[in-house]
Amino acid sequence: MGRWRAVADEAVSVLVVDDQPPFRMAAKTVVRVTPGFEVVGEAESGEDAVAQVEALRPRLVLMDINMPGINGIEASRRIHDAHPDVCVVLLSTYASDDLPADALRSGAAAYINKDEFGPQILRSTWDGAGAASSNGSSGA
Repeated sequence: MGRWRAVADEAVSVLVVDDQPPFRMAAKTVVRVTPGFEVVGEAESGEDAVAQVEALRPRLVLMDINMPGINGIEASRRIHDAHPDVCVVLLSTYASDDLPADALRSGAAAYINKDEFGPQILRSTWDGAGAASSNGSSGA
């Protein structure tokens, strides 16, 4: 089992980070309707995300890339450095081939295009991130 897998019947706690309220609402809805996941908080900036991870200790952070202030890539790096047990998944509208180069070095486990984000993608990304972590590889 990968380091990010849920324990037994414990739901995966999720922090949703995006500066756009409509996408935060949509992402929280996806998490809520996906069995085995629960929203424990939300943040609208990279700075807030780092603080919320400290306070809430989620197992999974869904992180927008483009935000004012500390962007999602830098916030992911800070979260990964301080809490390597927290799985960060980047979300944005970038095509996978167009991701900023530093996204690949941020410590994020995976990338999901916002247009594709839904319950099946959330589940398969979580399962893939857990499998990748047990093999020592990273998806983003």
